[in-house]
Amino acid sequence: MNSTKKLICIAFITLLISACNYKKPEPVLEKNNSKNSINVQTYKNEESIIGVYETQSEPNNTGDCKISVEIIKVKDGYFYAFKTKSRKLKGKAVITTNESGEKYITLEGIKWDEYEGDISHEDESDSISDSGTEPKEFEIPVGIDASYTKDTLTIQNYGNAMNSYTKISECDRKYIQLIKK
Repeated sequence: MNSTKKLICIAFITLLISACNYKKPEPVLEKNNSKNSINVQTYKNEESIIGVYETQSEPNNTGDCKISVEIIKVKDGYFYAFKTKSRKLKGKAVITTNESGEKYITLEGIKWDEYEGDISHEDESDSISDSGTEPKEFEIPVGIDASYTKDTLTIQNYGNAMNSYTKISECDRKYIQLIKK
């Protein structure tokens, strides 16, 4: 029995010694010997809407359309500074995404310049023969929506005969494109 204890003891000591000599493999590190190399880590997160957007001159358009919008972010959300040749406005900007993934920004607090309403749904009784009634006064909408793609804000500036409106009278373009500087 004594010899069995000796064999167990020798086996235990051998296992203990081999366990102490075992080294875990270390991870291989690449060494860069270039002294001019800079490791820049970039993150691909949402594209930033923050910045200054301006209209560009169009070769076929003789009308002056100089508009700029600056979008900034603060902890409460987004804000804008809107400038044309005749007005300077500031307010809250709200960013939304519709169900198809298109992004929109609403510049809150900007009153449209003209709005005659949507006449496509008027009743048949609203005819010239009812001249005894006064024409409807429509409330002028407030807030300008712009679609946002990459670095461009696009505003549909005016409507048509069925839905007549003008959002920004300082510009005679149907679609105002503001491009990020």
